Amino acid sequence: MRFIHTSDLHLGKRVNEFPMLEDQIYILKEILRIVEEEKAGAVVIAGDVYDKPVPPAEAVQVFDSFLTELAGHQIPVFVISGNHDSQERIAFGNRLMRGRQVYMAPVYDGFVEPVELKDEYGSLFVYMLPFIKPAMVRKCWPEEEIPDFDAALRCAVGHIVKGDGGQAPLDPSARNVIVAHQFVAGASCCDSEELSIGGLDSVSADIFREFDYVALGHLHGPQKIGRDTMRYSGTPLKYSFSEAGHRKSVAVVDMLEKGKVQVRLRELTPLRDLREIRGTYEELTRLDSYRGTRVDDYLRITLTDEEDILDALGKLRSIYPNIMKLDYDNRRTREGGRLEAVKEERRSPLEMLEQLYEMQNNQPMSPEQVKLAEEIMRDIW
Repeated sequence: MRFIHTSDLHLGKRVNEFPMLEDQIYILKEILRIVEEEKAGAVVIAGDVYDKPVPPAEAVQVFDSFLTELAGHQIPVFVISGNHDSQERIAFGNRLMRGRQVYMAPVYDGFVEPVELKDEYGSLFVYMLPFIKPAMVRKCWPEEEIPDFDAALRCAVGHIVKGDGGQAPLDPSARNVIVAHQFVAGASCCDSEELSIGGLDSVSADIFREFDYVALGHLHGPQKIGRDTMRYSGTPLKYSFSEAGHRKSVAVVDMLEKGKVQVRLRELTPLRDLREIRGTYEELTRLDSYRGTRVDDYLRITLTDEEDILDALGKLRSIYPNIMKLDYDNRRTREGGRLEAVKEERRSPLEMLEQLYEMQNNQPMSPEQVKLAEEIMRDIW
């Protein structure tokens, strides 16, 4: 069984106020082309189909067209909801679409029923686990202690393996794939991802040890976690300048006999790249410096001129129409940053809190409030 693993489409997303829908339509066609070229037997979309729980109508129409094209190939399609999605909206029409082999993960209710596929090597079981939080799992399994994300995932996957709730237990002799959308500890993150402070939403990789392949979504950089068969496919497009160095791709996964899985990456070429360039205004506006380059790419330009250029953004956009950010890197900006850092170092967290309180309330904190704040900070640390 060969399947294509992708995730984090974020349909309807805007990057620095630039709408990305045209680029997303283009990259979905690229994915469809790869599905055809690879003669894939299934497609997995590991969450964050949309960028918002209530997506714009245009984004829904784009995904509808994509699913229709995939269904036309008469291959199974597996879709789970991510943290940006509404589980209820992704689950809509699930039972109806199963007739066309389009499997939309239902709202998590404590049970994850596998979809069984057949090929020359026998049965292949696909488990779809949408993005879950501790509160969701506590509601389903109130008798278990679930203080954090790791315990929540351990509980949810544990009940899959044991086969609680009337479903059959996981067969260790069969080939088993799980599709999930969580932050696995040890993975690399980007600025465009929504993660909890301090990694509170991270889960241990060993939770998924019973599965032959773990198709992950949530993180935007393509990467494997510990083993080649536990991986994030990453976003098909770059959604922040922290991703400028990424090479976006989809994973092509061959599930052969039990214990043998082969993974390849197929690189994706976008309609417009997202990249960074730097130099003086004179250098960047010289014909020989931009002739033959993709001037319509989404750009972050850093000017190194010591003096600010009058209407630099407007002038540069006559050459580079899709500038998303314009920065300066010179003595003034570097020294300003150093001075700001020195000023911050001299103020304790309590002093900064007192300053913020006074700005918001037009009066200083009382001695009792200062004492309480000190105690809370001490407890946290």
